[in-house]
Amino acid sequence: MSKVAVSPLAGMVNKFAGRSSMSPGDRAGLCGLPYTSRLFDAGRYLVREGDSPDHCNILVSGLTCRHKITGDGLRQIVAINVPGEVIDLQMLYLKVADHSVQTLGQCEVVTVSRDLFRKLADERPSIAYAIFAMILAEASISSEWMLNIGRRNARTRIAHLFCELAARMDKPDIAPGQTYKLPMTQEQLGDAIGLTAVHINRMIKELKKEGLIVISKHTITIPNWDKLADVADFNSRYLHKD
Repeated sequence: MSKVAVSPLAGMVNKFAGRSSMSPGDRAGLCGLPYTSRLFDAGRYLVREGDSPDHCNILVSGLTCRHKITGDGLRQIVAINVPGEVIDLQMLYLKVADHSVQTLGQCEVVTVSRDLFRKLADERPSIAYAIFAMILAEASISSEWMLNIGRRNARTRIAHLFCELAARMDKPDIAPGQTYKLPMTQEQLGDAIGLTAVHINRMIKELKKEGLIVISKHTITIPNWDKLADVADFNSRYLHKD
């Protein structure tokens, strides 16, 4: 039997369906958006601060980061996107990008027309509600990142980031802590949680020595989810996955 082709937009549809009740018509409308699919190598810019894009980017595979640069050239990663997410969802309604988006490792990205996406949301309230809920969830994650950087120690910060990414990429039928790809350098990890690469290296060695994480070839495994979550002061409530 031949396999049924799965739309590269299916991951986004499933993410939206987790936020709002989707009718078959809603799903068909989203999957029916005209799209262009491309593969990008690590370090490619998908959005640059100051851009006024006429399209939205949906991440099919890999990871991307949103970042901002200070006047003297220092970078702060302010968010990480996982597969199925609309990388620049707020750009559906804002005219100018206030941050840049860059690939972390190789990524498959689908682009759809911003105008067609907005038109579909205007016509289908369930889709509009899902977009609204996703934007609110992104704001909640940003608040947690602020707490992580501002009030947690270095060991807890990095453990928390590892827990968050595992929770956001886990499938419903797989227990937390599955092996997942993490194509981030120690410098990039530091830019996400406000630490130097040297400090990141030391904290990772500690977590590995304690048996809390296993890292190999850009993959990370969490052997004991409950123990790492305790070290990380991690509670998934802020992800609003339910």
